[in-house]
Amino acid sequence: MAKESKLFGTDGVRGIANQHPMTSEIAMAIGRATAYLFCQKDNRGLPKNTKVVIGKDTRRSGYMLENALSAGFCSMGAKVFLVGPLPTPGIAFITRSMRADAGVIISASHNPYHYNGIKIFDRQGYKLPDTTEKEIEQVMFSDELNRYRPTMDFIGTAKRIEDASGRYIVYIKDTFPQEQTLDGIRVVLDCANGAAYKVAPIVFEELGAEVFTINNQPNGENINDQCGAVYPQAMCKAVHEHRAEIGIALDGDADRCILSDENGEVVDGDQIMAICALHMLREGTLNKNTLVTTAMSNMGLTVAMKRAGGQVIHAQVGDRYIVEMMRKENLNLGGEQSGHLVFLEHNTTGDGMMAALKILSIMKKTGKKLSELKRQMTQYPQVLENVIVKQKDAFERFPKIINSIKKVEDALGENGRVLVRYSGTEPLARVMVEGEDYSKIKEYASDIAQSIRAQLG
Repeated sequence: MAKESKLFGTDGVRGIANQHPMTSEIAMAIGRATAYLFCQKDNRGLPKNTKVVIGKDTRRSGYMLENALSAGFCSMGAKVFLVGPLPTPGIAFITRSMRADAGVIISASHNPYHYNGIKIFDRQGYKLPDTTEKEIEQVMFSDELNRYRPTMDFIGTAKRIEDASGRYIVYIKDTFPQEQTLDGIRVVLDCANGAAYKVAPIVFEELGAEVFTINNQPNGENINDQCGAVYPQAMCKAVHEHRAEIGIALDGDADRCILSDENGEVVDGDQIMAICALHMLREGTLNKNTLVTTAMSNMGLTVAMKRAGGQVIHAQVGDRYIVEMMRKENLNLGGEQSGHLVFLEHNTTGDGMMAALKILSIMKKTGKKLSELKRQMTQYPQVLENVIVKQKDAFERFPKIINSIKKVEDALGENGRVLVRYSGTEPLARVMVEGEDYSKIKEYASDIAQSIRAQLG
């Protein structure tokens, strides 16, 4: 295979399905290279007893990529276990539970249905570090794999696991305190027509909640379509209609959630983190009194934590970098404003259902409504502008862009901040401006966005 551009981004490989890099050919090559690197070898130099779990969300292209990945793994002698639609955190759990050598989830998370992606977990259920992803790419684009072509009974097999959903449901329910139930709680649940459409309603219903489920009829094309965590408006409206205590909106692969309080007002990832972290601080269960998040999080989160005697440290944007920081510093709670929350004592990646259950448990224990709990954090006004770009050149190469950023930073001083970065999964530059005056920061963000658009759009 000829040398290609870098495949892996901030969250695996992602792109428009059936276009580079999300083609069946690349998927098969990823399967072969991953099996080669993860396998145990016998004395003939061939893979032996390598086990791989493959799951997916509900995108139409999942069938194509699932078969290609499976073929790649089998061609290297691996035993493949197909679990079908299951949330990303479910794949991390099943991989650990089965003592598999690797787990793969085929999903583009919050992106529209015509996108897809491939994310790989190691045998402990952690997303791969940059170094391992680089190794996979190097093997893919070398001739090394051509020396390993198992034949006869060394060729791998594939089988479906019918009870994977049930295993994950039991696991998730066990993270909810045994002494609590959700009896008397009315919940609106938006499944985003995604990977959690089967398992999520069962989890909340079996814990006793009265569940009003929306967007749980996937057709291969309606995943994230004006629904779920990216579009919480439908959830908020349903909370009003059903007089629910809480709304829960998952994204396409259910590794994150956005909530609604009983008034139909959005509760974002920063507010969810604040509620959980402050509760854990009071309970003495937050390791080192420290929360891990990213520079995208609201300044109000840091202020709330400091006021309570805790602290916030920042990792690189992307939930796997948050997890890497948590493991390095021996911390147990981290997350992102977008709704990824990682409770490292329970799972190795973000889990939207788990985050929602943690909030529900705090509501039950304190007797407080979600609208009251979220007031523990005061949000600074924040504006985010997305700019479509033709290429992702370093901003430092464009003096006009740098000057526009510096001008805003000087105007804000210590009462705000600017963050400009590229999306790791889409052709976008993201401009975030935070400060005390919403009208001013909106104008500032627009000025920077226009500068980027003129140079890179």
